[in-house]
This record gives sequence, C-alpha cells and structure tokens, in this order.
Amino acid sequence: MGCDGGTIPKRHELVKGPRKVEKVDKNAELVARWHYCALSQEKLRRPIVACELGRLYNKDAVIEFLLDKSADKTPMEAAAHIKSIKNVTELNLTDNPAWSGDKESIKGDKYDDIQSACFICPVVGLEMNGRHRFCFLRNCGCVFSERALREVKTEVCHKCGVPFQEEDVIILNGNKEDVEVLKKRMEDRRLKSKLEKKSKKSKPAESAPRQEPTEDSPGPSKPKNEKDCINTNSGEKRQIIFTKSSDNGNSSVPGKVNKINKASSATVKRSIADSEEKSEAYKSIFTSHSSAKRSKEECSNWVTHTAYYF
Repeated sequence: MGCDGGTIPKRHELVKGPRKVEKVDKNAELVARWHYCALSQEKLRRPIVACELGRLYNKDAVIEFLLDKSADKTPMEAAAHIKSIKNVTELNLTDNPAWSGDKESIKGDKYDDIQSACFICPVVGLEMNGRHRFCFLRNCGCVFSERALREVKTEVCHKCGVPFQEEDVIILNGNKEDVEVLKKRMEDRRLKSKLEKKSKKSKPAESAPRQEPTEDSPGPSKPKNEKDCINTNSGEKRQIIFTKSSDNGNSSVPGKVNKINKASSATVKRSIADSEEKSEAYKSIFTSHSSAKRSKEECSNWVTHTAYYF
C-alpha cells in the first residue's frame, strides 16, 4: 500500500510506539538550582537564605511567602516546611573576583559560560556552580565546599571561628539521600525544641512555693483579730483577744494573749437578780425575780410546759 506519489511508508511511521523518557539537561538543572530562587524562580540576589533542607531562596521572597495569609494561597512544595523566618539561615557568601556579571552577555554576541559562578569557597577557591558539593553552617551561615571541610578538619568555622558540630553542617542542593537525612534531623530538632519549651513552662509552676497559713494570712484555726471565748472549770466565760506584737517594745513575744478577767469583762453572764445597780421594779420584770416564782402550795400536781412553772 502506498501514499500519494507512490511512496511506501515504513512501520515506525504508521505504528506509534512507547514514548521516550525525556531526559533533563544536567546543565539546565544545575543553573536552575544554583542561580535561581527555589520559591519565586527569580535570580538569586543578596540577601540569600537557605532552609534546613539545603535549598536556596531570596530572603524577600520568603518574607512575602510568610506574610501571605490569604485563603487562595497556592501551596508551594519547595517552602511547605518553612513556618517562620527562624527556619531559614542567611548565608555568608564569598564573592568570586573573576565574576564579571551579566553585563557582557546583554547583546548576545558573547558566549555565556555556565560553569562560572559569582560565589566561591573561601578555603579551596572552588566555584559554587553545582559541579562541586557545597554546604553551610547553621550557627553562622558561612558557606564552604565539602572538600574544604573534609581536608581541613576542625571544630570551628574556617571564616569566623564559631564552633559547630556535625549536625550543624547542611549540604546545599543535595541528592535525595541527603535530603532525607536532613529532613529527619529537622524533625528531631523541632521536636526537641517543643519539649524544651513545655519543660520551661512547667518548671515555674512546680517551683512556685506553696503559701502556708501564717498569722497574717486568714485561716480556719486562727482568725485574724477575732475574739475567742473559752469556758473555764468554774463555768465562767473568759475572752481571749489575739493581737500582734507592736514595735514599741511593750511585748517581747509576738502574738501576745491578753486575758480579760470576769470583773473587767462586760460579756460575762451574771444574774440580773444579783445585780446591785438595777432597781427592784426593773428586776421584777424578769422571771428570775422571787415574786415571779410560785410556792409549793400554789404548784399543781401535773407538769405544764409554761414559762411560769419552775
């Protein structure tokens, strides 16, 4: 079977086979990672920050992302783990003296060298273009090549002298294995910080001293400035007044107890019939007077619950 003009098509022209997997250009991928922001896809410019997974961002793009609280905010996978500005570290980069910038390639009549970069390692001098592995320190933000940290082993930063540990070293734009290790460290670090905050909040509550009842604080057993009546063996009532000791030196014992005798107390029970101050007419009003009492002859044989029966 032929087509117009007597041509004979071949099998691969008529039968569609499986699609070939499109391969990503390595050079283009390196340029996108090391020269452009992972959030806004704009060119990296100072100040440049890096997250705990080793991705590079423009600081203003991260701030705009955090300030955007709208409901229609598009979810960004590259910045989903960034919850606050504390989750990123501003990088202390070293400029490349051989970097001429983008001014010469504006006209398009000159070859654009992808291998060159505007930042280098301050120890070894390697360019930060993605061909070599770079890392930064969380404590100070200084950026070095992995070769520099491996060859010159030290526990302080090569640039500023700040001490660091192995967990503080974060690889920039690492592979999948590096990202998994950094993600696990990030989760452990955040969980540890949450536990420390909870322990700090619970410590002040536990360390607060419990208030014990004192003379100044009110309590059920010793009320402040109250009068207590105590019955003695003789059946008489006496009042005890609790007073504080004064600073004039009148009493050497705090909380001195003053006892008021029966003669000086106005609240002690006394019979009105025995009182000498009252008149007989006033005393006769009460049932305790002798005129209100009946003799045995006047009393009846049965018991009555009246006020006049004695």
